[in-house]
Amino acid sequence: MKPLVVGIGGMTNGGKSTLANRLHQTIPHSCVIAQDTFFKEDSEVPVDSNGFKQYDMLSALRMDEMTAEVTSWSRDPESRLSSRGLTAAHVAKSDGEKVFVLVVEGFLIFNHRPLNELMDKRYFMEIPYDECKRRRCSRVYSPPDPPGYFDGHVWPMYLVNRREMEAMVPEGVVLLDGLKPKEELLAAVFRDITEEIEKLRGKD
Repeated sequence: MKPLVVGIGGMTNGGKSTLANRLHQTIPHSCVIAQDTFFKEDSEVPVDSNGFKQYDMLSALRMDEMTAEVTSWSRDPESRLSSRGLTAAHVAKSDGEKVFVLVVEGFLIFNHRPLNELMDKRYFMEIPYDECKRRRCSRVYSPPDPPGYFDGHVWPMYLVNRREMEAMVPEGVVLLDGLKPKEELLAAVFRDITEEIEKLRGKD
C-alpha cells in the first residue's frame, strides 16, 4: 500500500475542479479533497475598504484543517478510501501493489507551505484574463459576486497569490493551458500520474 498525493491548483474557473474529478473517475483507488469545502463562515471573512469580502486569501480558509485531512489520508489511505465508499470503477485489476491516489484540488493549495510539502505531483491550470473573467461572470455564486468584484479583488489577488506560489515552489509545478480540450489535458496528466504510480510499484 502506497500513497500518492496529486495537487491540481490554478486560478478561478480555470478548469481545475473538472480535471480533478475526471482524474478521480479514471484512476483506481483515488479520491478528491477540494479546498472550497474548507472556506470559513461568511461572517469570519474580512471585508476590505471597497466592501469586498476577502475570499481569495489563505486567511479565508481553514488551512490547518485541510492539511490535517490530507496528512490523515496519507497515513492510512486504504481506510480513508473505504470510509468514503469504493465503487466498481475504482477497484484496480492489477497484480501489483495498490497505489492510493489523493487528488487535492484548489486555488491556493500550493501557497500554504505545510500542505504544499505533502504533494508528490503538482499541476497548475491557467487561462488568460479575458477568458477567466468571462467564465467567472457567467457563474452564479452564493453569496453572489458584487459588481466589480473580479477586477477589484479576484484578479489582483490571483496575481499576488501566483507570485507567492512561484516563490515557494520555484520548480516542480507543471503549468497546464486551461484553453486546451478537456480530454487532451486529462490524457496528459493521467499519463504522467500513471508513470509515477508505476515508479512507486517498482520501489518494492
